[in-house]
Amino acid sequence: MNTQPTLPKDGQETGTTGPSQSSDGLKAGLKNRHLSMIAIGGVIGAGLFVGSGSGIAAAGPAILLSYALVGAMVVFVMRMLGEMAAARPSSGSFSAYADRALGRWAGFTIGWLYWFFWVVVLAVEATAGAKILEGWIPAVPQWGWALIVMVVLTATNLGSVASYGEFEFWFAGIKVVAISAFVVIGLLAVFGVLPGSDNPGAGFAHLTDAGGFFPMGAGAVLTGVLMVVFSFMGSEIVTLAAGESEDPQRAVTKATNSVIWRIGVFYLGSIFVVLTLLPWNDKSIVDKGSYVAALDSIGIPHAGQIMNVIVLTAVLSCLNSGLYTASRMAFSLGQRGDAPKAFAKTNARGVPTAAILSSVVFGFVAVFFNYKWPDTVFAFLLNSSGAVALFVWLVICVTQLRMRGIILRESPEKLVVRMWLFPYLTWATIAMIVAVLGYMVYDGGSNREQVVLSLLVAALVMAIAVVRQRLGRNTGAEELERV
Repeated sequence: MNTQPTLPKDGQETGTTGPSQSSDGLKAGLKNRHLSMIAIGGVIGAGLFVGSGSGIAAAGPAILLSYALVGAMVVFVMRMLGEMAAARPSSGSFSAYADRALGRWAGFTIGWLYWFFWVVVLAVEATAGAKILEGWIPAVPQWGWALIVMVVLTATNLGSVASYGEFEFWFAGIKVVAISAFVVIGLLAVFGVLPGSDNPGAGFAHLTDAGGFFPMGAGAVLTGVLMVVFSFMGSEIVTLAAGESEDPQRAVTKATNSVIWRIGVFYLGSIFVVLTLLPWNDKSIVDKGSYVAALDSIGIPHAGQIMNVIVLTAVLSCLNSGLYTASRMAFSLGQRGDAPKAFAKTNARGVPTAAILSSVVFGFVAVFFNYKWPDTVFAFLLNSSGAVALFVWLVICVTQLRMRGIILRESPEKLVVRMWLFPYLTWATIAMIVAVLGYMVYDGGSNREQVVLSLLVAALVMAIAVVRQRLGRNTGAEELERV
């Protein structure tokens, strides 16, 4: 049976009982500057730095359209999520909204899938960071570095939410400064006005001088979409973090309104610079990485080591945020009775210790699988979580269709962020996401495997949710009203 409780009355959406303590036990320890940088840095993942070269090789200059299409999709999804989060900030974000709008099964399913996605990401990023650190200090084995990185960031998250926010503020700050400097320096070189540049400044010629703008055909744009879509995952983290901020509504509104320029500058801007500095088929783009190749082309010394530092920062940022995100989703699931009750308990510092440690334990196990059985067990974990990002975005869209009416009926004054052209643009976004999933199946290979395995895991989790509900293991309306 699906319970439909009413939204809390004014002043209750964050459970505020004081300037720093929430009634759900979490503390509002994130400052506005933390939220601002989390929002900006959330769209700059390690995938942008290390994965863009493959996308350029697959689609040529047309990869810009791939980034633009996925970027538009993310902007629309974030607008929808922002509409709901500004009206009802929650540590469970879209999982809590799906719970409210679609039913307990939906919140349970997407919440656990999202948790699963991030704990697998912990293993991927810990291994990636360990490889870089081992290259600098080979005396410490790769597994040792992975352990050190995980332990340090676990301690940070266990300290307080302010510790997470401060670490992420600096991690994100380095990424933002680095990518902004790359775009500015690159554009100066493109137009031939960078002093001492080794690149003669080809201007826009490289966009068409090696087989045209669509050297691999127009269909390669869709192939590019599949290669870049997952590098955008993480932009939604700010809506989870907003529940522990000083002014959740303001933070969400600001993050939602700024997502367009963030994607435009950091993704489209930086890839445009790479494509105008070098021919798209230059082998160094794949061999060295797109950003290192671009920096080398204009004579920036030690470009490889500079980029390694930036990539390591992006990896640590992703690890830090991944652990925070997984633990807060586990916390929210615990609050709603969809996870062990211990997950919903916080210590004196307002930190959900059990939720953090459970996420870390699974992360450590996944790291072990990555070293012990990388091509079997860990490959299964990776592929079975591969399409979860798209499932999350799809659920956000469907949830927003229902939540708009609920908010208008119960608290219309809280609808301070509105999705554009509702409901038409929401339905168009749903169609875009379904089309991407469909093309992944059509494309075959690892893409098809990711969709199929992710669907199987989603079906299993959904079956558990339905069985739980039929067995009466619901906490009822009183629990939903708390989150």
